[in-house]
Amino acid sequence: MQYISVAISIILVIFLRWSWRLMNWLWLQPWGLEKCLRELGFRGNSYKLLVGDMNEIVKMDEEAKSKTIKFSHDINFFIWLGPNPAMLIMDPEHIREILSKSNIFQKPPPALTKLLAEGILSYEADKWAKHRRIINPAFHLDKLKHMVPSFHLTTCEMLSKWEKIVSTEGSEVDVWPYLQTLTSDAISRTAFGSSYEEGRKIHELQQELAKIIVKETRGKFLPTKKKRRMNRIHQEVRSLVLRIINKRMNEIEAGETSNSDDLLGILLESNLKEIQEHGNKKFGMSIDEVIEECKLFYLAGQETTSALLVWSMILLSKHSVWQARAREEILQVLGNNIPDYDKLNQLKVVTMIIQEVLRLYPPIFLMGREVHKETKLGNLSIPSGVQLLLPTILLHHDQEIWGEDVEEFNRERFSEGVNRATKGKFAYFPFSWGPRNCIGQNFAMLEAKMALAMILQQFAFEVSPSYAHVPYSVFTLLPQYGAQLILNKL
Repeated sequence: MQYISVAISIILVIFLRWSWRLMNWLWLQPWGLEKCLRELGFRGNSYKLLVGDMNEIVKMDEEAKSKTIKFSHDINFFIWLGPNPAMLIMDPEHIREILSKSNIFQKPPPALTKLLAEGILSYEADKWAKHRRIINPAFHLDKLKHMVPSFHLTTCEMLSKWEKIVSTEGSEVDVWPYLQTLTSDAISRTAFGSSYEEGRKIHELQQELAKIIVKETRGKFLPTKKKRRMNRIHQEVRSLVLRIINKRMNEIEAGETSNSDDLLGILLESNLKEIQEHGNKKFGMSIDEVIEECKLFYLAGQETTSALLVWSMILLSKHSVWQARAREEILQVLGNNIPDYDKLNQLKVVTMIIQEVLRLYPPIFLMGREVHKETKLGNLSIPSGVQLLLPTILLHHDQEIWGEDVEEFNRERFSEGVNRATKGKFAYFPFSWGPRNCIGQNFAMLEAKMALAMILQQFAFEVSPSYAHVPYSVFTLLPQYGAQLILNKL
């Protein structure tokens, strides 16, 4: 009987402890944070138990698919992501401070997206610093130069397909799936070299997984069958990447160096060097960590560049004058020759066009950070547990900074550099900024310049009447209904 009483007492203590934690998480902590935020002058809805503002966010997301998006420019605003408040930060200097102090303002932990890839994008502190140091050599400019032939080959393959389907009078083509294939093949070749066919399979599986995850994050119920499919894809992608890594490691051990210039080869060599210098494996990446970095190559490298290319083509289709000026520059610098690294860097007009596209449709349109203790931000004291939302796209569309033509496509605004375009304010950061800026931004810019140059050498294009301009958010801003353009051979 005594043992039963003791057992009941233990169960009761555990129950009360967990009840308190649950009440604190679902009610007391959100209530305290809301009170603090209102005292700081921030406005927002009152907290709704557990769901917060998620129902309203999902509703707004669905409405945004069928109409022009209206952004709020309220600089003192917060929303509820479940029981967690998130502050909208619009002050350029506050954003600069947040992005420059990555050790204080850290990324929120990934949820379902960790099934797609973790890697350097989600790591913090010492682990992030180690991975950044090991990966950096893969994105040095001297290494990127060796990737130009792969960009050229994949673009040739796409243009060859267009040649076959475009008539002499011009034809309507949805260029979006072709651009996705282009960037998928480019990252496959540059990441895995001779194993790029296996890389294609990885891309297809990750695309399927991403679509399922987007449905989940938008509040749609996933049946058990879908959840099982997510886990199967995750395991299959891991097995495919592991097979490629093991094959490459065997080649390195055998002294074979034919694939040493692709991203995987450079990463493995850099990792081995780090381990040898310190004489301990803990100073390098584990096999599981290498797998995650390879998966991230695909997720970030493919999605970012395909989005940049599709919006570039759409905007140039609507602005024939800028399309003609870009083509004129390309023919002056390149003629009809194969672009090389040095020539691509001489394309000033094309660079300004890409900068303006990145302003209007930034690949990272919203960033999240959080603080784990009370933290000063300018004259604000941010309480622990609050997320900070950094809306790149709102700063890129701020009329006070960019002028009355803020919604117009005008590459001339970058003719004297970013600092003059932003009037010296911190208002342009399409690839993030600071210590955690996108490590692959030079890769993306080089690939985009190559593809645009070759497209403009061979085709003129205009918007088709069937095109519907509906940008929507997945992990980047994408055209929801494709990109139907009229292509004409030159």
